[in-house]
Amino acid sequence: MALRLLQLGMQALTSKAYADASEHIQKSIGLDQTNATAWRMLAISYENQDRLSEAFTAYEMAARLAPDDAAIMRSVAILAGRLGHRELAKRLLQGFLERVPGNPDVSVQLASILRDQHQYADAIDLMRNVISGAPEYAAAWQMLGSIVEFSGDTDGAVVFYEEALRLQPDFCKVRRNLATCLMLQGDSARALEQLDIGLAGATEVKDVADLNLGKAANHFILGDLISGFDCYEGRFDGVDLRIRFAQHGQRWTLEDDLRGKRLLVYGEFGIGDEVLFSSIINEVIEALGSEGRLYLAVEPRLVTLFQRSFPQAVVITYEVQRTLTIVMKTALFDGPAPQIDLWVPQISLFRRFRRSLSDFPASNPFLLPDPERVAYWREQLQASGEGPYVGLVWKSINTEGARLRYYTPFELWEPILKIPKARFINLQYGDIGPEQGMLKAWGAQVLTLPGLDLKMDIEDLTALCAALDLVIGPSTATTNFAAAVGTRVWLSAGPGWWTGFGGEHAPAYPTARVFRTPSFDRWDIVTEAMAEAMGKEFLAD
Repeated sequence: MALRLLQLGMQALTSKAYADASEHIQKSIGLDQTNATAWRMLAISYENQDRLSEAFTAYEMAARLAPDDAAIMRSVAILAGRLGHRELAKRLLQGFLERVPGNPDVSVQLASILRDQHQYADAIDLMRNVISGAPEYAAAWQMLGSIVEFSGDTDGAVVFYEEALRLQPDFCKVRRNLATCLMLQGDSARALEQLDIGLAGATEVKDVADLNLGKAANHFILGDLISGFDCYEGRFDGVDLRIRFAQHGQRWTLEDDLRGKRLLVYGEFGIGDEVLFSSIINEVIEALGSEGRLYLAVEPRLVTLFQRSFPQAVVITYEVQRTLTIVMKTALFDGPAPQIDLWVPQISLFRRFRRSLSDFPASNPFLLPDPERVAYWREQLQASGEGPYVGLVWKSINTEGARLRYYTPFELWEPILKIPKARFINLQYGDIGPEQGMLKAWGAQVLTLPGLDLKMDIEDLTALCAALDLVIGPSTATTNFAAAVGTRVWLSAGPGWWTGFGGEHAPAYPTARVFRTPSFDRWDIVTEAMAEAMGKEFLAD
């Protein structure tokens, strides 16, 4: 009977009837709790219903019953990682490899965790051991390529990615990674060729979306905004994709006239991008006309700032529900939802309002900080000593994996921070203990103003940015806020910087000046150029 129930569960799994599958498999396990395959099937059915905690428990049971099964252990570790238990996932994989040394699948999974934690040497050693025993294993070459790419060595990564593709030409992920490296090397034309090859053979919706996102970035770098935003729409294609929105009315398309419509716009993912792509909101309001109405759903921290900045709009917030496979945004109205004609993700409107660099206004401060708080922070700055006052941010709070390479190492900021006369103001949220130690050794100071939560208090952050003479740093939420209120910003940018849309400047932010490095191992070019420019400006007689 247990076997028959398990067969019914397998049939339901095959048909993607996951609720039925879990019901049959649970009954089978009730008759025989020692079947590791049954527990694994139950875990898969739960995982596909986004019942993640139950799936993890079922995987754990399967792993206890079959401790040498690589597929089960890999599944447990992957789910642990997705649930945020990275260290647990690492321990599980390391424990398995102690019992079964050299297993290629588990070694690759462990290497991915070590890579994301910037333990590159250990991750490379793992992959070398796998390749020495299984030189035809494409996934190991792919992982080796990603490890050296994340460390900043795109030339080395290309060699390993090409070997992975020689072994497995239809490996879409490798094709996308190779294209990223080519883009970072400045060869977007060849990157697009690789992405088109990948799209010709891609069958999975996620692969198609990832390849189209890669095409979008390369089109932007080449200055082809029309193709870029068309490809960017690919992340919304397909019923199985992760990004979804609660719909009100019809999804806006390029063919839809906005005049007189009631339009719901969903803000972008990531607060920095949400600010950047709000640079067209005033033009959207104008296009809607006096008979139209804009409902703007934004991140909760932005509501009051955006309502002041766009008084003709109705600014509300949204709720984000995340599961293993889906990110769902739902607009939260005050009371019953009004009648909406059209809805659209924020960035999609760029397809109409930003079709070339000439469509970006020459002057466009579009966020309006609270004037009373601006005055308050000016008083605080003046009380701290003479200016000019220079805000400094040097990294995002999220530097896991490949993101770290996009931020100038703090030790390279020394020539800037030792510029006399400039009074540096800390805009970096998060723990800055290690950096404080370096500042002390340099005899430099970055002042942290009291009473300000740099992450959560967006109103005061934007007011402080407006009170400063200059803000310097990479593209983060903070530099986006500063540029959006019209403060001068000096941006550090590395290879693959696509929000220049093919130009040398930041077209969405006319007050921003961009300092670029051609490679991730030469951030000193950026800081030396900034120090020279600051010296000329602040030390001139």
